[in-house]
Amino acid sequence: MKIKNRETIYEGFYTYRKLTVEDKGETFEREILDIGSAAAALVYDTKKEKYILVKQYRFGAASELLEIVAGIVDNEQGDPEMTIRKEIEEETGYAVDQLEHIWDFYPSAGATTERLHLYYAEVSSKKAEGGGLDEEHEDIAVLEFSLDELLQLQLPDAKTIIAVQWLARKKGRFLSNPEVKI
Repeated sequence: MKIKNRETIYEGFYTYRKLTVEDKGETFEREILDIGSAAAALVYDTKKEKYILVKQYRFGAASELLEIVAGIVDNEQGDPEMTIRKEIEEETGYAVDQLEHIWDFYPSAGATTERLHLYYAEVSSKKAEGGGLDEEHEDIAVLEFSLDELLQLQLPDAKTIIAVQWLARKKGRFLSNPEVKI
């Protein structure tokens, strides 16, 4: 399979591209959402011994989602670690003490170029209010959970499920109620 041409068909908050592809002598077109990379982290407050999730409206789900902290890598260096440190402070108000890289993956490779860099972050002190940035039209609720509470949540967000499963495995535990109805 060979991509013969890439054409930008829309450029706004996200970029949509039309690809002209050649395979086995045939030419066809596909559209993709080109958004680059994102970073996300499961945050743990070591003083309170609580895991921190955020709740915010997500347009793709057309509802509020309970999820781990996340943001698009948009700094000049393309540094996901720098991005997630900034996002944790903006969304939760906490400064990162320790950061551990968990995994990189493609959340939906059939339709988007997004590559997600997943982390585990330990925090202990607030530097700011949190709740997101007004100029980004963010209205974020910051919620805290014990390990037992976290493992019982019904989570519809894939990156959050992956992070919580990683944590459960690390702790020798299992998700208590993984079934979710969307």
